[in-house]
Amino acid sequence: MRLSTTARYSLRALSDLCAGHSVNPVSVSDIAERQDIPLCYLEQLFGKLRRGGILESVRGSQGGYRLARCADEITIAEILQALGEPFIFGDCQTEKGCENAETCPTFSLWRKVKGSVDEILRSTTLEDIADEKISLLESPGNDPERQEVRNKALKSKGD
Repeated sequence: MRLSTTARYSLRALSDLCAGHSVNPVSVSDIAERQDIPLCYLEQLFGKLRRGGILESVRGSQGGYRLARCADEITIAEILQALGEPFIFGDCQTEKGCENAETCPTFSLWRKVKGSVDEILRSTTLEDIADEKISLLESPGNDPERQEVRNKALKSKGD
């Protein structure tokens, strides 16, 4: 399982939007620049999020986007649903199903994993992610796992 670019970019952009918990609209171009996300792509994502009831747009010279509701009321599951990004573990989870489901020894495993992930996504809010971002900005570099992943990424860029 891999989280799509659509989901990753959207969650980064939304955390940027609400990190200051501002009710003032924020321009998409400002978020795109800060998050290093292509502007055209982010505009498309924000359009989906607006249609999905996550964001609202404000027109005019001081316009932009803001959250349609408080960050603590918007779950990650809702965001992924608005984007049309299902979390699927194996073919048995798709609409097509799997012809081997009756005899597949891993069917129950993937169902349990999906149930656990779904519960995490339903119980985690955008505010939780924004709070994490603020925490990281206040005390960066304290998480060895994050440092390891970053070092691997930097090393692979150098290869």
